[in-house]
Amino acid sequence: MSASPHLTPEPLAVVVVGEALIDIVKSPEGDIEYPGGSPANVAYGLGRLDVKAGLLTAIGRDERGAAIASHLESAGVVLLPGSKSLEKTATATARIAADGSATYTFDIDWALPPVALPYAPRILHTGSIATFLEPGAGVVRGLLEQAQGGSMVTYDPNIRPDLLGSHQEALSLFEEMVPLTDVVRMSGSDARWLYPGKDLEDTARHLLALGAGLAVITQGAKGSLMATKHIQLTVPAVPSAVADTIGAGDSYTSALIMGLLLRGSDGMAPTVLERIGTIASMASSITVGRPGANPPTHRELLAGMAR
Repeated sequence: MSASPHLTPEPLAVVVVGEALIDIVKSPEGDIEYPGGSPANVAYGLGRLDVKAGLLTAIGRDERGAAIASHLESAGVVLLPGSKSLEKTATATARIAADGSATYTFDIDWALPPVALPYAPRILHTGSIATFLEPGAGVVRGLLEQAQGGSMVTYDPNIRPDLLGSHQEALSLFEEMVPLTDVVRMSGSDARWLYPGKDLEDTARHLLALGAGLAVITQGAKGSLMATKHIQLTVPAVPSAVADTIGAGDSYTSALIMGLLLRGSDGMAPTVLERIGTIASMASSITVGRPGANPPTHRELLAGMAR
């Protein structure tokens, strides 16, 4: 893989690789546009939590691309070199149901220039469309291969069935990714789509058998399942009035990554996983309580944990 362009000369705690797009939210009150895309949301959420993070993505040199760049910059996220590479910025149109849930349709091309990591960030995160849609998915896999032994790799498949081929094709691509990762975080709906008929505990064990060190499956109000080869526990959700669910899983992932960075020398002990899961659940709870992908700041998260 080419060694140019470099991501950034300045070491970052977390590098996120994946799509950034504009969410067009259609609701009875009218249409609103928000910067979005699961990996971009995770990077933004990390920045809001005061984690030094950068995003390698593909956006256009257009008005929507400028809105995404400004959005990321407002949280202190570094938009990495080579990211402004498309003719137009991708969009996802979200239709909000009465219960606050969202369904999506996409207008996206996903391509990345060949790029190499000039250093190993502490955590390399990827997921969603970026790991399934070619030609960019191949570049993402190459970056994960480079990161082996140097960075912790976290992965959220964030399944979008409308953009995937057959179930078997998507499952094969997903299972090629898992051995390159240390932590897999997915929603319960993703787990059931990938592994219909399996209960979530069996799915978590399967992910660990494929090579993940930690499997996290979130279940909304039912809490989150956290599993290693030695531990399996459920962390309760933090109750919240729901405005909508946009960005809730990504907010959880941002806080999960922050928790992994800060966990200290106790590794994946049950008390450590429980605390990380509680922090991540609080972040998600704050996000669903307000419209759009609007994750908490570090101060808001600390205030929520102190209640």
